[in-house]
Amino acid sequence: MSVEEHVARFLYIVSNDLRTRFTLWMYRRSRSTTSRCFHRVLRSIIAIEGLYIQQPTGVVVPREIQESRRFYPFFKDCIGAIDRTHVRVHVPNRDTPRYRGRKGYLTINVLAACTFDLKFTYVLTGWEGTVSDSRIIKNTFTGNDKLLIPSGRYCLVDGGLPHTNKLMAPYRGVRYHLKEYSMRGPQNSKELFNLRHASLRNAIERAFGVLKRRFPIIRSTTEPFYSRETLSAIFLACCNLHNFLLDEYRDINLEDEVMQEILNGPQEQDRRNSIETNEDNSRADQLRNSIANEMWANYLAHSNN
Repeated sequence: MSVEEHVARFLYIVSNDLRTRFTLWMYRRSRSTTSRCFHRVLRSIIAIEGLYIQQPTGVVVPREIQESRRFYPFFKDCIGAIDRTHVRVHVPNRDTPRYRGRKGYLTINVLAACTFDLKFTYVLTGWEGTVSDSRIIKNTFTGNDKLLIPSGRYCLVDGGLPHTNKLMAPYRGVRYHLKEYSMRGPQNSKELFNLRHASLRNAIERAFGVLKRRFPIIRSTTEPFYSRETLSAIFLACCNLHNFLLDEYRDINLEDEVMQEILNGPQEQDRRNSIETNEDNSRADQLRNSIANEMWANYLAHSNN
């Protein structure tokens, strides 16, 4: 079998959410051959992960921030956004309690970071659907394959993750989601900060949205056939392909459709946890307050003009 057929078959399966047996008639191959080829391509894509999923190491201000008066210079030290998503999974009956998520079906919990041009820079997948956010974030910074955030830089997160020096969360108890500001604009520095935080952080929501639109195999509405290990690998492989496609064939229309879904769709309530230390929280609060106050002063000055 040619390499081209290997790759074509793999892409056909992941982009149409199919089991391998459904492709037998199309390629006239046996089930065992189809399965072997699928896993061979999957392993190959995982092997080149380092070429396409790279964590930022420099101090360059992202273009999306530098070219926007709403974000620069206030978020000049921000390098990306982080969020979690759930992917349906098949597990043995004995393991179902650990994987049954809040919505009642079996899932794995995925945490990912992305830049503001929607490229994934870090993916941690495979955690049980019931695991707490605090446990995942702790593993993110202490595990073997840990998230690296340069000193003095930070990523944006929602209110369900801790607010620390490296993770900047919005103000809790203050309007946040973009739809909440449709009737009137921000009334104080905290509301303005949350509004612009939401506008910038939705890059990770758009990245997940585009990823799942391109590869329906990871947004299946029915219980999938693949095991936790295989589906975790498939998710990571799809992230590799997603980054590759952003360079080779960027679909602006698809990105716009996903953005409209985010703006018009229901907003989840932020989940809470408390794993941050008092020392980290104090320094992080000072930085956030400083940004919010500077942003508000600039906003008032331009409004008066």
